[in-house]
Amino acid sequence: MTTETPAPSKPRVLVLFGGRSSEHAVSCVTAAGVLEAIDRSRYDVIPVGIAKSGQWSLVSADPAAWSLRSDVLPEVTATAQAVVMGTADGGAGQELLVAAPGSVPESLGGVDVVLPLLHGPFGEDGTLQGLLEMADMRYVGAGVLASAVGMDKHFMKVVFAAAGLEVGPYTVISDRQWRTEPEDSCERAAALGFPLFVKPARAGSSMGISRVEDPDGLRAAIEKARAFDPKVVIEAGIEGREIEVAVLQGRGLDGPRTSLPGEIAMQPGDHAWYDFEAKYVDGAAAELSCPADLPDDVLDCVRVLAGEAFDAIGGEGLSRVDFFYTPDGRLVINEINTMPGFTPISMYPQMWAKSGLGYTELIDELIGLALERSTGLR
Repeated sequence: MTTETPAPSKPRVLVLFGGRSSEHAVSCVTAAGVLEAIDRSRYDVIPVGIAKSGQWSLVSADPAAWSLRSDVLPEVTATAQAVVMGTADGGAGQELLVAAPGSVPESLGGVDVVLPLLHGPFGEDGTLQGLLEMADMRYVGAGVLASAVGMDKHFMKVVFAAAGLEVGPYTVISDRQWRTEPEDSCERAAALGFPLFVKPARAGSSMGISRVEDPDGLRAAIEKARAFDPKVVIEAGIEGREIEVAVLQGRGLDGPRTSLPGEIAMQPGDHAWYDFEAKYVDGAAAELSCPADLPDDVLDCVRVLAGEAFDAIGGEGLSRVDFFYTPDGRLVINEINTMPGFTPISMYPQMWAKSGLGYTELIDELIGLALERSTGLR
């Protein structure tokens, strides 16, 4: 009599997207790309959407449900059945439960790893990562501190400067300062020189960002940014080419891996800079050149600096690091994004594709890295 060896179970991957931030729709579009590309023969995929209200729900796994269609932005809506985390196996491990008012919660089973595709506050800023750490659930991407630092453009710059990376001139306007010293705040900003870029300190996808050419437009730009975040960062415009590098955590004790550097070239049209519409709506607005047309020593240098930036914040999983290459040959770091745009046409996957790592393989690599590491201090 022979017995068959049971087939090994596939890792269960919770694909989590949506969220409470202004980048809700971008997160949904990212999820559409991942749900389309993830290898279902290797993973048992559980799609969970977070509505703008904060409710978690079991949602459709059909990528078309979350794709950007014409001028309609996808959105996760709350349902009568909420997904919650519960303790499984008499206290060991976590499982997902579907709970509805007046009914017994139904178990969806355990989860091996969470793939959080959330952008902005309440997802990319360390809050979700803290929740997953407390629940002892492994997850893709940066940990609590790296996520928080990478989300806050103010403290990001402080950390980069401390690590010896060149940061452009900037100032920060806190909520209290704007409420009590608006004129002084504007004067500090204007002293940087025009043009200025006025940004919410803790938002992404170019939400709430304005380019300001003169003092007359400064106050309105600050108020626009404050609609997304009461803390505002104002940066001096830097003359230079925008160069990006995709970073992947190394395996084991290896250092971070970097892609070929890329450059965004804006095409003639309605976009003066790489804003939200250019990134996600007008596909013809920008073109990626990868590798960027730079001298070999500059290409090598910017990759080294991207790895240093990743290490400076304690990065894990993935990040995209953006620089300015100035006419006098300096590389000035602009920012790091610990959960960059991740649609198939986003710059992060495109740079890895140009470097020999395709979209599906990139997803595999990120899940593998997350499965190898533990939660807690590391």
